[in-house]
Amino acid sequence: MKTAKLFFLALAGSALALAGCTTVNSVENAQKEGQRNMVSDQRVITDPSLNRKVAIVGVNTAMLPTGLLKVQVELENHTRSLQRFLYHFEWFDANGMQVNNIISASVPEQIEGKESKMIFSIAPNPSCKDFRVKFIEAN
Repeated sequence: MKTAKLFFLALAGSALALAGCTTVNSVENAQKEGQRNMVSDQRVITDPSLNRKVAIVGVNTAMLPTGLLKVQVELENHTRSLQRFLYHFEWFDANGMQVNNIISASVPEQIEGKESKMIFSIAPNPSCKDFRVKFIEAN
């Protein structure tokens, strides 16, 4: 009897461990109410390995009531496994000059296999009119 319980617990533990390795299923509204402000973007790919794994689907921007620019980037994992990466937003004023930002550290992130995910940042002050996002593959 004790062996049967141990076997059952081992089987249940294995099932739970394997469940953590699966892809993500999702559902969303087909008739979208909110309208995205998708921006035309320019991409510079220096790490083709990361780009094959985690790709940028699109970039959406919005001006908040406080006058701050909010940027949202939609990403998609093209692999079946969890991918880890770092990202970092840089901000620029109307003259194209980089704006100093006290929160300038890279942010660690991960995305499950075949998952779509949004990352976002809000400009540190109202003078920020443009942005750049950098991605680095985590080891």
